[in-house]
Amino acid sequence: MQHEPSAPTAPSAPSAPTTEQAEQAEQTGQAGQQTRHTEQTAQEAAAHPEPVTLPLTRAPGCPFDPPAELAELREQQPLRPMHYPDGHVGWLATGHAVIRAIAADPRFSSRYELLRYPLPGGPTGPLPPAPLGDLTGIDAPEHTRYRRLLAGKFTVRRMRRLTERVEQITADHLDAMERQGPVVDLVQAFAHPVPALMICELLGVPESERAGFQAHAAMLSSPDAGMEAQMAAMTALTECVRELVLAKRAHPTDDLLSDLTTTELTDDELAGIGGFLLAAGLDTTANMLGLGTFALLCHPEQAAALRGDPGLADQAVEELLRYLSIAHTGVRAALEDIELDGRLIRAGDTVTVSVAAANRDPLKFPDPDTLDIRRKATGHLAFGHGAHQCLGQQLARVEMTVAFPALFRRFPTLRLAVPPEDVPLRDAMNIHGVYQLPVTWGKE
Repeated sequence: MQHEPSAPTAPSAPSAPTTEQAEQAEQTGQAGQQTRHTEQTAQEAAAHPEPVTLPLTRAPGCPFDPPAELAELREQQPLRPMHYPDGHVGWLATGHAVIRAIAADPRFSSRYELLRYPLPGGPTGPLPPAPLGDLTGIDAPEHTRYRRLLAGKFTVRRMRRLTERVEQITADHLDAMERQGPVVDLVQAFAHPVPALMICELLGVPESERAGFQAHAAMLSSPDAGMEAQMAAMTALTECVRELVLAKRAHPTDDLLSDLTTTELTDDELAGIGGFLLAAGLDTTANMLGLGTFALLCHPEQAAALRGDPGLADQAVEELLRYLSIAHTGVRAALEDIELDGRLIRAGDTVTVSVAAANRDPLKFPDPDTLDIRRKATGHLAFGHGAHQCLGQQLARVEMTVAFPALFRRFPTLRLAVPPEDVPLRDAMNIHGVYQLPVTWGKE
């Protein structure tokens, strides 16, 4: 017999959940809510991050690396709010692309009186206006006028002639080091006097006055000089430049300052520009030579590569500029509301730019924390970017391209005379470097 198909079985009524199942469901729901809350909190924190303070402390045993917190901030958000020492809340930029954009944007001002000082121990509140002739602290049209008058004076012919003088001055100081014999403080024997004499060459300081000029300049960077002595040295240098301007007006010679006396610039402007070129060209290059030598001595394979192939000099200089970033921090002020990197920077906000962090940005430079003199470090921001890019960068490059290879060729066994941790660093300065660099050579 065939059976009729049975009727479909009706579904049974769901049974009531057990107590254990109810607890698991509740915990799952709570976990989901917690996850959503955590994600929402993270999104809110990213959209409205807490202001940070500017990281300044370098890790022990890492004299060449920026503070580690800068890399963390750059990875999290390359532009974020920052507390300033005077209570102002502005911004800190750490990414290469963001800082390059700021430097190229005329809506960000360099005028000192609009800025807040980012480093502790400095002036509180707005800064005074830039002194006459100081190109760093002014905007267009004043900056454009000065820049136009000066740019044409850094001619190829002048740079070629200065190259010959760098070679001679470098050789003279290496001869003096060899005669003196080890141990030598490289800062006082080489790193400071070479750029000081080159500034004398550039400005046309007479030979008879260069010793006094160098003595005053050395006082400005001496760790043993008090504030009063340094102010006296600065006053003396300013007076030297002012007298030099008057002398060039009366009896011009073949130098930058004499060329500028033929322009529309007043004596006060010329004296200010001379003082600006002195300050800008001496401290930075001297510290690059000192800290750069320290870095190469701590990376002997890089020193050996430069010694073995002087053709690497140009690349070595660019890599040292990137790696060390001695002018580590800059400042700008927003002239109007500006949207950048998803943030709204309000008019009047100060933005601190960490050049040191930008030059270690892995999005721009692969393996950025490694010193590699064979690297093509094109695009570093050590000389700035945009309208305020360093006017004397070619002279600085000439000095370093000559000095570094000559030093390591002359003293192939050059090494530190003290443990690296005993080298005194300029940690609290806006220009990083070393106060002293005791070196020796010959047999160990």
